[in-house]
Amino acid sequence: MKGLHASYRHMALWTLQGWLAMFFIAAGYAKLSQPMDMLIILLSWPVHFAPQAVRLLGVVEVVLAAAVLSPLISWAFGRPLLVLATMAMLTLEAMMFIIHAMSFEWSHALINLALGVMTAIVFAQRSRETSAGGKPI
Repeated sequence: MKGLHASYRHMALWTLQGWLAMFFIAAGYAKLSQPMDMLIILLSWPVHFAPQAVRLLGVVEVVLAAAVLSPLISWAFGRPLLVLATMAMLTLEAMMFIIHAMSFEWSHALINLALGVMTAIVFAQRSRETSAGGKPI
């Protein structure tokens, strides 16, 4: 019975990782492909940053999304990369939560809060697996 619960937990974590990757790929792609005028209308915060910084953030988001899925290629190498990526995502989500909350953009702040909860779950479980030094628990 314990193996069955571990299997469900593993599937749930992969589902969360997939959702996080999809969100970060979409957000990064938007920052890389849309004109700054459109990003300012949609997000409002890019008006306070240089366009290069917004584009760099887009690159970072796409790289983090790929890192979250890196265990698909190699569990041994991808697992530590996944844990580092989730730490970076948590930092980014916390900063964006603060920026949106200070701008009174509550819907964007709540999205970052939800992403932070999802990322924290993945980080806690996958870092526990990494410290156990074996296959997924």
